[in-house]
Amino acid sequence: MSHSEHDETIYRTTPRRVGKMLAIIIGIQIIGGLIFFTHYDYWNSYLPEAGKIQEEQMEKSTQTTTTGGAGLPSSTQGQFTGQVHTVSLKFIESPDFKNYGFNAPIGSPGADPEIHVKLGDKIVFHVTNGGKSFHAFAITASPTGPGPAIDGTTIGTADNPMKPGQSGTVTFIPGSAGTYYYICAVPGHRELGMNGKIEVEGPGGASGGPALGTGGTAPANGNKVSYSLAFEISPDFSKYGFNGTGGTGTDPTITVHSGDTVTIHLTNPSKSFHAFGIVTDPNNPSGIVWNANFKTPDNPMKPGESGDVTFVAGTPGLYHYICTVPGHAALGMDGQFIVEK
Repeated sequence: MSHSEHDETIYRTTPRRVGKMLAIIIGIQIIGGLIFFTHYDYWNSYLPEAGKIQEEQMEKSTQTTTTGGAGLPSSTQGQFTGQVHTVSLKFIESPDFKNYGFNAPIGSPGADPEIHVKLGDKIVFHVTNGGKSFHAFAITASPTGPGPAIDGTTIGTADNPMKPGQSGTVTFIPGSAGTYYYICAVPGHRELGMNGKIEVEGPGGASGGPALGTGGTAPANGNKVSYSLAFEISPDFSKYGFNGTGGTGTDPTITVHSGDTVTIHLTNPSKSFHAFGIVTDPNNPSGIVWNANFKTPDNPMKPGESGDVTFVAGTPGLYHYICTVPGHAALGMDGQFIVEK
């Protein structure tokens, strides 16, 4: 055999090099394990099914809003006219992380205390993250899913949550009578138990206030009343309202009697286009009752324009006067119109 047959280089290693390689691999595994277990609360905040749950619940929430889920309260802050209620809440998880809740895991005494207030009352929430996971506080009118949250009622978000031990304060004035919910907005946590009720009593005295109006007609009783409303927008176009944009006097509640002949004097001093209507559901601007509308989204009031609408108030109940231009009611142009007997 010639010497040339062995010219090809043969790479070899040594036990020492194998030992170093194994040490490096084991070291990486140990460091990775330490990172995982020391940040277990973070991984637990985002459960394996959380993304799926959030997507499904957001879809349900959107459908409820766009189809006009009758009976849902206003999704905006209201005007303070009553008492102040202070509520302390703490995010808590069970030791096995299977049950979550406020002040105690769901199923335990004191979990998710139900809050009862009257329309116009102010609720001050002091919220603490007493758990080992990440959480985010929000108030919503939606009975399912992560929201949408009512403006000004959030502490943290799903992407930037409250860490264990952190706390914060928010104030909520219900915009209308009905049922609201305080929740954890981190995907999946509401479904695990972090979901409490806020029952808001309306002018009628019962929880939820006057019954929802049906839109039925009534004969005129000879009594005539009139009101003046102006479409207004904040300088940055972020807030809309009637007779204001969030301060005192914004979206004043109008109360009349069934059979009253009502005249609404409308002006548009804003820089946008608007249209007026009275509806049973503010999420359904096409559901006009008693022909109580002025202009339409396709033929709206121009800036500086004014006009009147006159109608006979029908079946007693709770209605809403809104701007029927799509999106304007959700931005704040939504006031209560109550018809009494």
